[in-house]
Amino acid sequence: MPADRVLPTAEAADLVTLTRQIAQRELAPLVTQHEADETFPRETFRLLGRAGLLGLPYPEEHGGGDQPYEVYLQVLEEIAGVWAGVGVGVSVHALSCFALAEFGTPEQRATWLPHQLSGELLGAYCLSEPHAGSDPAAMRTRAVRDQGDYVLNGVKAWTTHGGQADFYTVMARTSDDRNGISCFLVPAETPGLESDPPERKMGLTASHTTSMRFTDVRVPAEQRLGDEGQGLKIALKGLDSGRLGIAAVATGLAQAALDAAVDYAREREAFGRPVIEHQGLSFLLADMAAAVEVSRQTYLAAARRRDLGLPFSKQAAIAKLVATDNAMRVTTDAVQVLGGVGYTRDFPLERFMREAKVMQIFEGTNQIQRMVIGRALADPKDGRGTIRTAKGS
Repeated sequence: MPADRVLPTAEAADLVTLTRQIAQRELAPLVTQHEADETFPRETFRLLGRAGLLGLPYPEEHGGGDQPYEVYLQVLEEIAGVWAGVGVGVSVHALSCFALAEFGTPEQRATWLPHQLSGELLGAYCLSEPHAGSDPAAMRTRAVRDQGDYVLNGVKAWTTHGGQADFYTVMARTSDDRNGISCFLVPAETPGLESDPPERKMGLTASHTTSMRFTDVRVPAEQRLGDEGQGLKIALKGLDSGRLGIAAVATGLAQAALDAAVDYAREREAFGRPVIEHQGLSFLLADMAAAVEVSRQTYLAAARRRDLGLPFSKQAAIAKLVATDNAMRVTTDAVQVLGGVGYTRDFPLERFMREAKVMQIFEGTNQIQRMVIGRALADPKDGRGTIRTAKGS
């Protein structure tokens, strides 16, 4: 990880340093075996929760860290640089808490949020469906009002932490209007909620991803988050922040690949000198370093807009697009730097390369990110060239 990070406060710098130490001491010894065995590291999330790292961007009054997103994302990058699957999990957990933290009533927040932010309860996010991944408005999972409850029926796909989570933030259709979607908090033990076996993935194998099946799942009306019909707005707003999380995870993964490639190139000799001194390889490493730094500065710029209360949807899409495409390129080039051994499992580069691929797909494929960016550019209200201050004043 880079030693020259610039953090806004001494407290933030100490937090990132602590995270780096925890990741190296507690996560690094576990990652290879868990990924090889495809076992979910539930105790690792409890550890991170006890360290206060699962609720960093949320209010202190509910057990969060009350940290700016700029700081939270750099903590996330440190975790992902050691274990990308856990980094993704932390980002997904934060996304799963978003609807409650931002749209829940004071009573709902007081009841649930402290347990979620402490890591006592691990979250999952149910939005995508088998036929409606990139088009959430086309979802078919329904929530039908039955006196004081809603009854949910349907299937959700690609649920990170599926079958392992303690609660699920679920989007379901409450009317036939295209945007007639509502948001619900569903405890894992609710009767009728079941998970399929984990998907057999090419990477992030310790992070379980499943389909979730809702069969007459009865949810009390007081567990609806926000107003009826507000679910799509909640989902899209949450995804803006979630995309920044994935950008930070991708950057951490790319940084880890760069570090491994540089270390190898310094030690490996060819033609009487370290291979890093050969121009062909040094230029490749230079391009990799530039890509990592561009990714980091892009997600930080978007996070600072978020922290200032400025619109950041376009910037979040750009950050996710840039960081995940760069991670794919950097991890691929890192394998090339190591040559034949980079293609073996004796080094982690082949795993990094497999893990990078999915980051171009989830939280909205990179084709969707281009659509988001393109629509923003087509909107006369996008504000190109406008000078803005915090809170849009």
